[in-house]
Amino acid sequence: MTHASLSSGTPAPRTDADLIGSNRRFYDALWSEAKLFAPQRFNTWPLVAELVGRSTRRLEIAPGLRPRLPLTDTQFADLSRPALAELARHGARVANAMIGALPFRDGSFDFVCAFDILEHVVDDDGALAELARVAEPGASLLISVPLHPAAWTAFDDFVGHYRRYEPEAIRALLARHDFHIERSAVYGMQPKSSKLLDLGQWFLTHQRARAMWWYNRVFMPLGVRFQKPLRLEPGFSPAPGVDEILLVCRKGDL
Repeated sequence: MTHASLSSGTPAPRTDADLIGSNRRFYDALWSEAKLFAPQRFNTWPLVAELVGRSTRRLEIAPGLRPRLPLTDTQFADLSRPALAELARHGARVANAMIGALPFRDGSFDFVCAFDILEHVVDDDGALAELARVAEPGASLLISVPLHPAAWTAFDDFVGHYRRYEPEAIRALLARHDFHIERSAVYGMQPKSSKLLDLGQWFLTHQRARAMWWYNRVFMPLGVRFQKPLRLEPGFSPAPGVDEILLVCRKGDL
């Protein structure tokens, strides 16, 4: 897999320890001050509700306090202890674990979900191998990733992205682990304005507490309120300029 930032300067290689450290610095602080958003508030809910209707054993990886699957009868795995504590307080089953080392038996789940995770992981091939291991044959996989290495910005560095994917690269990576794309949709709530992103990064760097307050109490609720409905299309043929994609996959032959 080509490193996403080769087109705009290569960051130093990262280890799992680096990932854990950056998670604790950024996301533990974020979730410590955040409120849990119910899955029904996101534009993914109609799709999730459809897939939940034919599943009984569900897993969501690293949701933080923005879970997309129902809290009841779903297993959640995350590195952030503040997020896990809040999820558990609302009745969810939780495990402190990384995507590349899941503490579950082979074929444990018939619906696996990982939003905005794969781009953060050094060994994305190993991570998908783990998802394939815990997913039974015929299981659904709901996953989102950012596209196009050439679209790399300082925001990717700031939030800890390790790569962006060319469409054919993510398709091939999924297929290598027997996940086949059934449907896709443009996805994500990243601001389009580079000046707004720069301002947000400045506040997160220099006035983190204030920035977290505004994000959790103002910008996130507004972003959720003004989400556009997902427009799912058969297969996966993203138009030029699409920043992030949501993929509905099936384990096994189509």
